[in-house]
Amino acid sequence: MKPLHNGWRRYLPLLAAVLLIGGCAESYRTSDVTPPDAVAVAEKKDLFELTGVGTKRTMTVTASAYNSLRGQTSGDPTIAAWGDKLRPGMKAIAVSRDLQRMGLGHRAEVKIKGLPGTYLVLDRMHSRWTKKIDIYMGTDRPRAMRWGKRKVEITWFEKHNVADNARQTAPES
Repeated sequence: MKPLHNGWRRYLPLLAAVLLIGGCAESYRTSDVTPPDAVAVAEKKDLFELTGVGTKRTMTVTASAYNSLRGQTSGDPTIAAWGDKLRPGMKAIAVSRDLQRMGLGHRAEVKIKGLPGTYLVLDRMHSRWTKKIDIYMGTDRPRAMRWGKRKVEITWFEKHNVADNARQTAPES
């Protein structure tokens, strides 16, 4: 009869594969993708409901509009910078990297003066832009064109975790 302890070597590659796949699946499930119910709650808030931890900030920025259309992006136009799925009708914005460093990181709630509800930061812009936001307008290109480019006042609560803000603005690999 063969000793039992020699048989485990035969199953070692299988065990390694199971652990590796299990680890990947777990990291996928715990990703930072915004759940749809969190988006719905944020979209229904108004200025008087904007609450958060940190310092309340107000700033005038340049606002333009963007769509999730193939010709306007590389790759899948419905996937934002942090992996969030964009859907027409969502109140989402992209922010410039300097605003991220000021506390407007992923999932921050932002009130745009003159527009109803609050918007979630679900996307970020190229590093060439400063003091700028892009308002997501689904697939409605004519509406985005009518919006154009204008100055708006935004209000948010600054995140005080500077390390997290710096990590979120790190260049993509």
